[in-house]
Amino acid sequence: MTVESVRPGVPQTLELSTPPLAGGGVPGLGHGWKLVRDPLGFLAQLRDHGDVVRLKMGPKTVYAVTTPDLSGAVALSPDFEIGGPLWESLEGLLGKKGVATATGPLHRRQRRTIQPAFRLDIIPEYGPIMEEEARAFAARWESGGAVDCTSESFRVAVRIAARCLLRGQFMDERAERLSTALATVFRGMYRRMVIPAGPLYRLPLPAIRKFDRALADLHALVDEIIDERRTSGQKPDDLLTALLEAKDDNGDPIDEQEIHDQVVAILTPGSETIASTVMWLLQVLAAYPDQARRISEEVESVTGGRPVAFGDVRKLSHTNNVVVEALRLRPAVWILTRRAVTETELGGYRIPAGADIVYSPYAIQRDPRSYERHLDFDPDRWLPERSKDLPKYAMRPFSVGNRKCPSDHFSMAQLTLVTATIASRWRFEQVSGSNDAPHVGITLRPHRLRLKAVPR
Repeated sequence: MTVESVRPGVPQTLELSTPPLAGGGVPGLGHGWKLVRDPLGFLAQLRDHGDVVRLKMGPKTVYAVTTPDLSGAVALSPDFEIGGPLWESLEGLLGKKGVATATGPLHRRQRRTIQPAFRLDIIPEYGPIMEEEARAFAARWESGGAVDCTSESFRVAVRIAARCLLRGQFMDERAERLSTALATVFRGMYRRMVIPAGPLYRLPLPAIRKFDRALADLHALVDEIIDERRTSGQKPDDLLTALLEAKDDNGDPIDEQEIHDQVVAILTPGSETIASTVMWLLQVLAAYPDQARRISEEVESVTGGRPVAFGDVRKLSHTNNVVVEALRLRPAVWILTRRAVTETELGGYRIPAGADIVYSPYAIQRDPRSYERHLDFDPDRWLPERSKDLPKYAMRPFSVGNRKCPSDHFSMAQLTLVTATIASRWRFEQVSGSNDAPHVGITLRPHRLRLKAVPR
């Protein structure tokens, strides 16, 4: 199948042309320099040059897709698979045998292994843990002093993931280790993605050594989690037990490397993206006090003053819309890449086999052709009567197709619950030294968000 099945107006016999080349490339680095200096602005302005645009990333040619329909086509077509500079960078973190980076039959088997943990009828079982962690997160603001939102957001994200999916006694010390390691690792991997300097990253420079230490600590932490479970002899009904008892296609236990990579893939991307989104939601509550007040009033109307419970999540429609609007304007996953497995067509252009494709949810979700007042923070745009006419793939924060995030409902439940819990208890104010400008790495997060909580 090629994109003709999505866009039937393009005949198979059409003489296909080469997409236009974006301007502003730097000799040797190509457009990688622009992606380092102003990645969000650079990717957003590519829509002015066409639906598909060529970029130079060092010696490589990369094809950027700028429209919702073509990004959906890339995600759904078997002509494209996981690959490209983003995934090559992530393999250093996630390994090649985890569900986030595996392809083909291995990926399908792994999804079958982990999918039961995210079934809609299972997620309510995680409710008490989510409630407990959301309330503990809210309670940690009681001192009245400035709080570093990065460490606190990672703590709540990691603890929920670990306690729900790995049933681990995941203490704060480990959450801090993971938070510190991820911040360093993801920053270094972004540099490797946009500036593929190869052997230069093996030089014993301070930043490179710091990256290597952080990566080693992350993998050591995962080995601790696996070893503790084996030593305990316990087999709770969770994702880690499923991995330890999983079989490969020959009926043999999966190997140690796959178990390790799967735990990394479960803990790391989910914790990183959820933590980044929690940071943006905290920024929203501080920057838009009217929205925070509406959330507090909605919680009061639903709960009657008792603590927010998991069972309230479906009734918190405005809170949910605030989460969705934060995901639209500040998506943690702001860039995605794919690789063409065969020569194909995209948007009327020829795409050679082996070519890398890049598209930006950040740019697509801010496209003025899809959204009125596209830069306004407006949760009411997600009311059914207003959202029904949006282009089909203009908002897909958890992706689509066989790479769709299996934990989308799990993630939305915890984000809505955490937001409702803290907004009903606190008003937030930025303090001196806070910087809520976007910090671009593998994920998008506030640069250094520091807030003070004021009781409601």
